[in-house]
Amino acid sequence: MGGSQSFPRAKRLLQRADFERVRRQGAFVRGNLLSIGCLKSDGAQSRAGFVTSRRIGNAVVRNRVRRRLREIFRRHQEGIRGSHDLVTVANPASAKATFAELEHEWLRLAKRTSILAP
Repeated sequence: MGGSQSFPRAKRLLQRADFERVRRQGAFVRGNLLSIGCLKSDGAQSRAGFVTSRRIGNAVVRNRVRRRLREIFRRHQEGIRGSHDLVTVANPASAKATFAELEHEWLRLAKRTSILAP
């Protein structure tokens, strides 16, 4: 994969309004570990945001899940077609999942939203 593999602030959804816009206008696909909301964006690049509620566990567990999800997006961002705003919501079962299980689930759901190139 060519290009930058970093994940700077410009590629992150940070504002509550952005999360709400994806929730209201985007299409969501749900899995056992994660849910992904996707909305076509006008920006030059795809942006991602991650939601880990308190139902997942304490702060240590939530941060671990969020770090894993950021790394999964960072690894696969070059394969995303066009520019989209993505919101990944972790389910409580994601706290006990391995990195490989989370990555497999994220890729499966991302393909269902048709944002990943085959």
